[in-house]
Amino acid sequence: MRDVAPLASPAIGRKVVIAIDGPAASGKSSTAHWVAERLGYHHVDSGALYRSATAAQVRRRIPLDVWTEAAVLDAARAVRLVAIPGAFAPMLDGASVEQEIRGAEVTRCVSVVAQMPGVRDWVNEMVRSAAAGHDVVVDGRDIGTTVFPDADLKVFLVADPWERARRRLVQRLQRKPSDEEIAEETDRLVHRDAQDATQTVQARDAVLIDTTALTQEEQVERIVALAHAVTHRSGGTSTG
Repeated sequence: MRDVAPLASPAIGRKVVIAIDGPAASGKSSTAHWVAERLGYHHVDSGALYRSATAAQVRRRIPLDVWTEAAVLDAARAVRLVAIPGAFAPMLDGASVEQEIRGAEVTRCVSVVAQMPGVRDWVNEMVRSAAAGHDVVVDGRDIGTTVFPDADLKVFLVADPWERARRRLVQRLQRKPSDEEIAEETDRLVHRDAQDATQTVQARDAVLIDTTALTQEEQVERIVALAHAVTHRSGGTSTG
């Protein structure tokens, strides 16, 4: 991808927020990462915070069926969101947990945690704090509706469940999955969509992008173009 100089904020002292929402495995995080890199912004992955809180609770080796919101919030006190070049990374007990939070056990439990109102409030405040001092691209499920209802740009990514399942398996398995494997993963994603339905709502002023037939570079190009258009309209001047 070609290099693009960072966009200027719409007004001096005001930071730009780009919100990218969508269902599980719609490509939010990877696309948001590349958009942030192209624009010179910081990427904030809200899902990584839910996963980090889940990982903190998983480490306690308490059965999932007796987890409580209070217990998860207590465990989450060990999580910090740390600014690194181009992103904010969750740290647990001072160490990176990127591999741990993508593991099977955290994935199995994270939907339960994400439905806890107190945990959602905790994640939202962490994300807002990160955005207070940086131009950001934030991805999640209620970013444009709840976390940043006044975001400069809101994008809602969707894709066919089969294609979302195929992409997730390619990333996870590092090989071409079988149709049977894709069918099983599709069933899991559809179930996850139902669980997350109240959070996965498109903001009325969000731009809908169906990524089923798009490459990731095409997705990034569209959002970068939208970002330039928005900052120009807001009075900023792009140097890219």
